[in-house]
Amino acid sequence: MFGSKGEEKPVSPGPNPEFDRLIHVIEESDSTAVGQIFRAIQDGDDQQKFVEHLQARIADHDKDIERMCNFHYQGFVDSVGELLKVRGFAESLKEEVLDTNKALQRSCQPVLKQGSELQKARKVLLNIAATTEHLQTCLPVLQVYCKLNDQINSKRYYPALKTLEQLEHTYLPRVRRYRFCEKIAQNIPKIRDSIKEASMSDLTDFLESIRKHSDMIGEEAMIQVQKRTSLENSAPKKQRSSMTDSSLTEVDKDSLEEEYVDEDEEEALAQDKVDFSPVYRCLHIYTVLGEKEVFESYYRRERTKQARLTITPQGSAYDSVSFYQKYFYQIVGFFVVEDHIFNTTDGLASSEYIEKLWNMALSKINETLTNLTACCIDATLLLQIKDQIVLFLATLNSYGFNTTAISELLVVLKDQYNEILMQTWLQKFSNIFDEDNYTAILVNTPEEFEDIVKNFPFRDENLRKAPCPKELPFSQFVPKVYREIKEFIYACHKFSLELNLTDTERDDMIRKSTNVLLTRTLSGCLTALIRKHSLGLAEVLVQVIVNTIQLEKACVYLEDFISNITGTQGDNIHAASLQGTSIFRDAGSEAEQEIYKRLNFKVNEFLELSTYDWSMEDSDGKASDYILDIIRFLEGSFKAFTNLPQKVAITACMSACKHLAQSLMNFLLDDSIRYISMGAIQQFSLDVIQCELFVNSEPVPGFKDGTLQMTFVELRQLLDLFLEWDWAAYLADYNNPKRRYNRVTPQTAITILEKMKEADKKKNLFTTFKKNERDRKKLLDTVLKQLRALTIRPGQGH
Repeated sequence: MFGSKGEEKPVSPGPNPEFDRLIHVIEESDSTAVGQIFRAIQDGDDQQKFVEHLQARIADHDKDIERMCNFHYQGFVDSVGELLKVRGFAESLKEEVLDTNKALQRSCQPVLKQGSELQKARKVLLNIAATTEHLQTCLPVLQVYCKLNDQINSKRYYPALKTLEQLEHTYLPRVRRYRFCEKIAQNIPKIRDSIKEASMSDLTDFLESIRKHSDMIGEEAMIQVQKRTSLENSAPKKQRSSMTDSSLTEVDKDSLEEEYVDEDEEEALAQDKVDFSPVYRCLHIYTVLGEKEVFESYYRRERTKQARLTITPQGSAYDSVSFYQKYFYQIVGFFVVEDHIFNTTDGLASSEYIEKLWNMALSKINETLTNLTACCIDATLLLQIKDQIVLFLATLNSYGFNTTAISELLVVLKDQYNEILMQTWLQKFSNIFDEDNYTAILVNTPEEFEDIVKNFPFRDENLRKAPCPKELPFSQFVPKVYREIKEFIYACHKFSLELNLTDTERDDMIRKSTNVLLTRTLSGCLTALIRKHSLGLAEVLVQVIVNTIQLEKACVYLEDFISNITGTQGDNIHAASLQGTSIFRDAGSEAEQEIYKRLNFKVNEFLELSTYDWSMEDSDGKASDYILDIIRFLEGSFKAFTNLPQKVAITACMSACKHLAQSLMNFLLDDSIRYISMGAIQQFSLDVIQCELFVNSEPVPGFKDGTLQMTFVELRQLLDLFLEWDWAAYLADYNNPKRRYNRVTPQTAITILEKMKEADKKKNLFTTFKKNERDRKKLLDTVLKQLRALTIRPGQGH
């Protein structure tokens, strides 16, 4: 750029105003404009000319610079010389200044020290004054904060919330400029949350504790209700315990004894023994915090969960009354607590909430008790369960809960209790019948007689006055059965207690249960006894009939016993009567029919032993052995009928003789017997004669003349017709009502004649050539023809 003197000078291009303007802009403007100028030049066609013009301009500037430098060069040289001279003076001045400064510093050092100390003292004094002022402003805040911490530590959460509210709205605004106040203000929501959590923790602990101690609360409540009701029940219990009937002496009366309590005795309520302060405290806290609904929702949700656990039985010892007691204690304790919360708080446990909770529990309790008690087969345990249910219902009713649905369960329990009693008494009756000897009771001393009539209302003054030893008409099972019926009545009466029934309703309930016992259980046992094949024939069944007659007479005393035990008197006595009279009468009738059936059955057994030779030529000249055995058996059986009513003995004798006569007739008419000889008929006639002798001996007194003998008349007429071969008289007098053979039908005669005809065919062939045999055969054919003619003439004969 700066050319030397020997360089050639560039040729200056001609003047160009546009290039001058651009170069002027380049010299005066910023780099942004230069770029635009260069771009415009580069885009144009005069780039080389512009470069040449620019070089010429540069050369002009070089000349100007060189000229200026030449002009000022001498002055510059002179100035440098003067500066070199001043340099020495400046260094000397500097040394003097430094020395002076050091001297000044040494002399001012004590002053500066004292001034610094004074400044520090003033600053401390000001700080102390400011601190005192600030402390006096902040001290109330700190005191309130300390008070808040103390209240929280002592679990006084509700006062702590009040203190926190004062701290937040009264004290902190005064000192809000301090950073520690900001920290406190920031911590207030956390403190409030911690109070909520702490109070909720206490509530949770309370709920857990109350869950564990619900059975204790429920037990106390049920005991108090039991004591309150004991005075009301004491009078009837005394009356029942003082009953003089001897059948009660062995009944367990311990379950009826209850302790009496003083009317003036005052005891704390069950809920008063529980500290409910955690609930109240938590409720107040959430109310202050404006979250009462949240707390109510939480409390009800948790208590509902506990309710579901409470109404679900724990354990599996269903055969113990203590299991049911604990179950009831827990439920009562739960709802006693809820009732107390309802009465002592405003809306925490509303009536709608408790009613919903109780309805949920009611269905589950009813279902649980129904399922559990359905498995119970012990009457004593079921009675104890009933007593616990009654006390459970009475306790809940005293707190205003509706227990109608569970009360209906008592009806089911009553039926189940009766069924268990039926099974128990079924076994008792069966044992009595199995152990009885079915012989009349022999009394050796008056004491024995009095002991028997003490347990059974037997009224016979003549027998009472008779000397010992003496025989009673009935066997041991009569007083035992009577006693067991009374025991059953008493067991039903025990179940009817505490059910809030009137005397008439209780009387009606006991009578219905007793009728079921009589009509189903005892009647079934008697029927099984009567139909028992292992029993002897006459003696046992006769004694059973006598026993049922005595029990039938005693039914009126059972009626009085029920009236006495239930306290129904006069017009209150139930109009319905026990069905025992008809039951024992029916049992006696069935025993009579069984006697008839067994006599016939025994006769059949003897008849099966018969061994007739239906082709015999002549009879044995005496009755068959089986007939003699039948006669001996019937004679022995009819002698045992002396204690029976005459009508029964007569009917049994008539039935046996009719059956024997019919069975003998069936022998002759049996299709399996294809032939009968005259000798067989003669032997059969001897057997019938033996039967006729038996009926003529009057085996049972009381028959009208000829009544029993009529049972064998048909057989006798039939046999005489064949033995006398009196066909002419039979055919001639057939239409005469007073004919000799009026009970012999043509068909019967035809059946036997055909069998005799078959018997003749079996005889030796040579006998047929005898004249008398041929005549007899011809007569037989003629008689058969005439008899068949009689059978086809309608309206003829008898």
